[in-house]
Amino acid sequence: MYSQTVLAVEEYRQRLQDRERRVARGEALHMRLGNVRLALAVVAAGIAWESLRRQALSPWWILVPLILFVFTAAYHSRVLRFRDLAQRGASFYRNGMARIENRWPGTGETGERFNDPHHVYAADLDLFGRGGLFELLSTARTRIGEEALAKWLLSPSAVSQIEERHTAVRELRDELDLREDLAVLGEDASVGVYPEALLHWAEAPNQMRPQWIPWLAPFLAIAAVTGAVVWGYFGIATPFLLIVLLEALINYRLRKPLEEVLHGSEQAFRDLGLLAGVLARVERHSFRAPRLQSLQRELSSHQLTSSRAIAGLSTLVDLIDSRDNVFVRVLNVPLLYSVQVAFTAERWRRAHGHAVRSWLSVIGEIEALLCLATYSHEHPDDPFPEFVQGAACFDGTDIGHPLIPAGTCICNDVRLSDGRQVFLVSGSNMSGKSTLLRMVGINAVLAMAGAPVRAKRLRLTPLHVGASIRVNDSLQEGSSRFYAEITRLRKLFDFTSADPPLLFLLDELLQGTNSKDRRIGAEGIVRALLNRGAIGLVTTHDLALVDIGDALNGHLCNVHFQEDFENGKMHFDYKLQEGVVTKSNGLALMRSIGLDV
Repeated sequence: MYSQTVLAVEEYRQRLQDRERRVARGEALHMRLGNVRLALAVVAAGIAWESLRRQALSPWWILVPLILFVFTAAYHSRVLRFRDLAQRGASFYRNGMARIENRWPGTGETGERFNDPHHVYAADLDLFGRGGLFELLSTARTRIGEEALAKWLLSPSAVSQIEERHTAVRELRDELDLREDLAVLGEDASVGVYPEALLHWAEAPNQMRPQWIPWLAPFLAIAAVTGAVVWGYFGIATPFLLIVLLEALINYRLRKPLEEVLHGSEQAFRDLGLLAGVLARVERHSFRAPRLQSLQRELSSHQLTSSRAIAGLSTLVDLIDSRDNVFVRVLNVPLLYSVQVAFTAERWRRAHGHAVRSWLSVIGEIEALLCLATYSHEHPDDPFPEFVQGAACFDGTDIGHPLIPAGTCICNDVRLSDGRQVFLVSGSNMSGKSTLLRMVGINAVLAMAGAPVRAKRLRLTPLHVGASIRVNDSLQEGSSRFYAEITRLRKLFDFTSADPPLLFLLDELLQGTNSKDRRIGAEGIVRALLNRGAIGLVTTHDLALVDIGDALNGHLCNVHFQEDFENGKMHFDYKLQEGVVTKSNGLALMRSIGLDV
């Protein structure tokens, strides 16, 4: 198993070294071409001096260095592009090695904008933020891909969709060239494309009226040019002024729809080149998985591929932006430039605007699949889970936490099946209880998203995760820790009436109330959850709660973590054991830091 991970690292290392050599060659060629261009400029200046000042050479000789300069500049631009692509490729493999070698926190997109503090498990399981699951998984180039990945992590998918994703991920995880090509696209390496703004513009109704104006506009522009010629040659200005006045009235009449069409939103037109490049790369790839082929077929509109349509829109945006040019400003009214560009933009919107949402959805899903495929490629020992039917079940062997480095991660078996519905996990402080809950929860989230899991084997039914682990009081909302916890529990109960069944993860259940209420309340909550078909884990360091299993007809199993305290130091093995914990380390910990207890 370990050799598979070594092979992935070695493949990345070889490709990284190749891209670094390309960067070095490109940089050296860049320096030489810079010197050549400087030399050609000096030669051109010398010829100009000799021909114009001293008249020793024909002025036509200056064309030679100028032509060579133009060709050299064009080649130099290609070299710089080659170097930049190689630099991005090197960064792609460098980041991949960092993920494999557990140096990735702080190197990627954290997905903070998806973090909802009231979500039933996102904050509890560290899905977002620095060092979170999203940062480990996300290699998307577009915000659409990030949003699709976040959606998969935030809610469970149907088993049919998950199985389609497994097939697609198995195909894509070895498509390293495809993943690199997408990583190096665009003007820079940052995530781009703002789907909400683009969709708002593309799906807005056309407002340019009446429709005969685009047919009249070219004739008025030609008439204005002709009037200007007549004015220049014959000194008759009246025809030109009358035509320009008519054109100014048309511009004034259309000022509001012009503003909407040509300006819209600056974010709507950002990174269209990146989007066109991603679409083109996906269009020309040969897929085998049925879901990937189905997605690829959706990338067309009116016999035109999505990439060409978006590239056409990008050209239109360049024409719109050129209105800021001083010469275009001068000629804007006589040529009806803005009016003609606006009607062209609305023709594009009429032809393709309805398809943009579908194109973005396709790119989002493919990018999310590529994220899962990258994770699978970089963690080849992580298998896909096996989904089964029947009563709620989570049966895992050697389950580990994917956010903990493999070299230090302690794995445990967690088997909630065959009538065993809940683990009551007891143990002392820092023994690993909360980490166990997060480990189970995050693997369930990965499984329900269609990703591989950190385990030797995992069998489960479809599950919806619900957690109460990182629940705190809120001064802004005026709620105590206990009130925040019971509010979260109320949310979890709502999920028990829906499909799929609930996997609940409750850390230090009801610790904000007195011991009597806690004992009665904990038993009642767990009983109600089990009666509704839920399964889960509950942790406690209060040994008074370990007896609630007696009233739950054998559906509860007591397990615990143990530790040793020697020479003032605490030693944990983080291995889950049967039964109730027999040791407590609270007093020992207080004494170890100098508290007189």
